Amino acid sequence: MRHAFLFLFTSIFSLSVLGMAQTKKIGKQKRVYELERIGNARTVQLYADGFESLPKKEKIFAYYMAKAAVAGRPISIDQTNKHAIEIMNLCQEVLARPKGVPVKTIKAVREYTKLFWINNGMYDYATARKFVPACSPREFEEALMAAERNHEKPCPNPGQCMKVFKEVERAMFDPDYMPTVTDKTPGHDFIARSANNFYEGLTTPQVDEWVKSGKERNPLNSKVTLRDGKIEEIVWRAGGEGVLPGMYARELSNVIANLEKAKAYAANDRQARTLDLLIRYFRTGDPSDWEKFNISWVKDSSNVDFILGFIEVYMDPRGQKGKFESVVYFTNKEQTKLMRKLAANAQYFENRAPWKDEYKKKDVKAPIANVVNVIVETGDAGPVSAIGINLPNEQSIRQTRGSKSVLLHNVVAAYKASETKGLLEEFCYNQTEVKRAKKYGQIADDLHTGMHEVLGHVSGKASDSLKGDPADHLPGYYSTLEEARADLVALWNVFDPKLKQLKMVDTDDVGKEMYDAYVRNVFLQLRRIPKGDQLEEDHMKNRQTVVNYVMQNSDVIEAVRKRNKTYFHITDYGKMHEMVGKLLAEVMRIKAEGDLQAGKDLVDTYGLKINTGWRDEVMKRVKKLKLSAYTGFVMPDLKPVVDKKGNVVDAKTEYPLDLTKQMLDYSAAIE
Repeated sequence: MRHAFLFLFTSIFSLSVLGMAQTKKIGKQKRVYELERIGNARTVQLYADGFESLPKKEKIFAYYMAKAAVAGRPISIDQTNKHAIEIMNLCQEVLARPKGVPVKTIKAVREYTKLFWINNGMYDYATARKFVPACSPREFEEALMAAERNHEKPCPNPGQCMKVFKEVERAMFDPDYMPTVTDKTPGHDFIARSANNFYEGLTTPQVDEWVKSGKERNPLNSKVTLRDGKIEEIVWRAGGEGVLPGMYARELSNVIANLEKAKAYAANDRQARTLDLLIRYFRTGDPSDWEKFNISWVKDSSNVDFILGFIEVYMDPRGQKGKFESVVYFTNKEQTKLMRKLAANAQYFENRAPWKDEYKKKDVKAPIANVVNVIVETGDAGPVSAIGINLPNEQSIRQTRGSKSVLLHNVVAAYKASETKGLLEEFCYNQTEVKRAKKYGQIADDLHTGMHEVLGHVSGKASDSLKGDPADHLPGYYSTLEEARADLVALWNVFDPKLKQLKMVDTDDVGKEMYDAYVRNVFLQLRRIPKGDQLEEDHMKNRQTVVNYVMQNSDVIEAVRKRNKTYFHITDYGKMHEMVGKLLAEVMRIKAEGDLQAGKDLVDTYGLKINTGWRDEVMKRVKKLKLSAYTGFVMPDLKPVVDKKGNVVDAKTEYPLDLTKQMLDYSAAIE
């Protein structure tokens, strides 16, 4: 499934202590990585090494696909909250014309807007909770009036900004209004309490009853609203092919225009056909067209490839609506061997899974597995980036057609190049762990991500008695459980002797480091929840579920106090492996049978609430290391090379080193 927001385990320690414009020496040149700190986030420049060596045809294809990615970006922002686009536009108006605005106000607006850009909306990636500007509504209103006066020409709609601001003021400034983008608190109405733009005016019971009635036609790509007492499904589509336009028609038409141009530079007939199918889906919004696209896409092994559409469902409390995202990337052939070895042996690992034979696949479709360099990520995929992705999400396609897994090499490299110094020494239990992490941390990171994506998400099958996709039976919990399952597959298989036979590891210390890092990460991730006592983000909940389950049902993980500090310590790796297998078997059963009650009990017991005492301690310990909670990447910019007639004949990369410049350029590109 699904984005592996795994945040490298030694590379979760990869958030810099050096402050502004951290650099790393590359030969005789210094390359800038970390750019700036904004609140609890930071920005890092991403580099697409190897792009310049691609054939011109592939570079032009990537250029148009990148333009399509940017064209669809506003969709993901609007999906976050129905007021998000207006709020972003108001902030950008102030930043574009700041003359006469007090320095304090500009600073507050600038920081808020940068966090907004990084998160594609006004909700923190890690906590799912709203953040608000550090200025007052009146100060912001005065800034807007100044911006309106600063127009080079008379403003065509004087007072329009003020009118819009009055409509969105509460959503922008009141932290208690629409406070959580996705609320999965037990006992709450998940839909009514979630601020995202997938549902409007509805409660969970109303939607459940509507779905049971069989009236839902587009579970992945629609907004569901209550109008005149009736539930309506507004499909996200451009229109055409005999179908009327729907929601996001303008944005999807712009995406399609660039896909049409990209098609002329497709690597082969299959890739061109795949684009045709995607274009048709964006026009019709028909789920059957999405299925046809995915079946074609999963078999396309072109060097320059893409992910594009309404894909990840984490933000929907029901786990159905897909947030828009796009990734454009090319294969890093030198680094792909690890993934290919795992993919070729997927059936071997499936046969040795600790769950019942009835849930094992007999003919695992080996995924297309590549290590890639990212060119651009937008929407749900960026600026905050995964390090590994496995798609498509649809269980029926995965079981019968296979999947693609990619490890984002240059994203991993950027994390590593900007990593924090001293974090291992601060949080490892002893020097043995420190030395092991420094020696084997990278291979353990890569192996965990590879097995999570290549083995984890492609493994297992639903019970023959289960009707429909398991996700349909586990609303609100499927994503957490599936990410936990994929993590557990990696943890279970890391000690398998097959890895030594394949020469992927040469010592069990790699597995021990993977276990140590996974457990440390659960302690360290508490820093991302500065307020409250509850986790919302599915990857964070899945990791805590795994570690808390093992801690509370065995004695193999200890929380030890030394030097007045807490350390997580594994006392017996063999027993830890047994507990991993026990939990993995149960999570697989829950998924295979669609056992919602068991899933709720597991996640709510072990993954929901945090130990606030540990959180407060972690916050103090990381403060001196200047550790950010998460990273937003500034993407490479692709620029066209044109001939005298204006035809695009090549493309080249530029590196903005500036989040503000890139985001304003993105907005200008679609106006």
